[in-house]
Amino acid sequence: MKKLLMILASVALMASAAQADVKKGQKAYLKTFKNDFAMNGTRFAVEHSVAQWEVLFADGAKGFIQEYGERFPSAKEKLNNPSNADKLQDIGDFAKEYGNDSGNVPSCG
Repeated sequence: MKKLLMILASVALMASAAQADVKKGQKAYLKTFKNDFAMNGTRFAVEHSVAQWEVLFADGAKGFIQEYGERFPSAKEKLNNPSNADKLQDIGDFAKEYGNDSGNVPSCG
């Protein structure tokens, strides 16, 4: 019984940690890119499906940096700034959680 409780507690902690990245990503998007991309978090997240977001954020978010750097030249510097690498991964978690085929709707504007 004790072992089962330990396993359940571990799973709960991992799930909350994953959710924390989604929330961090939502906040990072709103703070860092909302003005550059001229769209709120909801509109941003539904631009692609979950699978498309996974591809864009793979390999250090290279696809995301390329696509959004071309679409929003004013954001290129921020997108390519190495100090934003962790933010980009969190933003990727946010985008994948709320992709247009995920069935989830973020509570941000």
